[in-house]
Amino acid sequence: MHYASELALSVLKKTPKATIGWAGLQHIPAILYNAFMKELPNAAFVDITDEIDLLKAIKSPEEQQLCIRSAEMQDRVHDYLKSVIKPGMRESDIYAHAHYMSVKLGSERGLILVGSAPKGQLARFKYRRYQNRIIQEGDQIAILVEMNGPAGMYTEVARPWSLGKPCQEQVDAFGIALELQEYVLSMIKPGADPAEIHNACNDMAVKRGSKPELRICLHGQGYDLVERPMFQNGETMKLAEGMNLTLHPSGIMPKAWATVCDNYIVCKDGPSNCLHKTPKELVVL
Repeated sequence: MHYASELALSVLKKTPKATIGWAGLQHIPAILYNAFMKELPNAAFVDITDEIDLLKAIKSPEEQQLCIRSAEMQDRVHDYLKSVIKPGMRESDIYAHAHYMSVKLGSERGLILVGSAPKGQLARFKYRRYQNRIIQEGDQIAILVEMNGPAGMYTEVARPWSLGKPCQEQVDAFGIALELQEYVLSMIKPGADPAEIHNACNDMAVKRGSKPELRICLHGQGYDLVERPMFQNGETMKLAEGMNLTLHPSGIMPKAWATVCDNYIVCKDGPSNCLHKTPKELVVL
């Protein structure tokens, strides 16, 4: 058994009839779970994941300010990328520049996705191991910066990019993504149901000529890159004042893909102003 498991058991055995709460049971190692079941037969185990998730989801005023600082950092990274992206570099070079500036500004960890494709082909996010394509003049580029801020709080920003004049389908995909974000914002308020918002967003996307979103189009963020509430069917947590949400619905067309990604805080009467100051535009270099 792992040392940490033995240490926990040595403490809990002193109160053999204790009530023990599991938080995030799906992440508990089997060896730890089995040891607790065997060595603590008189203990009562309860799943308190929902209660802990709600505590994490609602941000204090101090935590909300940390979210704002994270968004400000990402705005600066986005502006920096405008000065370095050029034909001939690999997607991984964009990753390296974004990671460098994020760390320089105080970030410790996170996610940077970069994808590119010739005009008229889908350019979607790629993980680092796939970011090997050499970027050419006229390409469509997708960039997501989801690095945490100086205090560890996550936000994320993404815009579609084009090296040269974009094709009309990329312009249309971006317009749909922007409209969907505004549509979703109109439904953000305390008590709203994330699953209903997700389904309404997909219905609107289809009406506008886009494919429906197969990933989640919104989710909570905080000290975790992705946290509840999850905007998908099956989510039971309702929106509450103080939640930090990232909104990234997409316009998905046959020859182009575009997403607009920003963070908002749930306030008493609706969403806050956008935490990011990066213009909501298709970036043309």
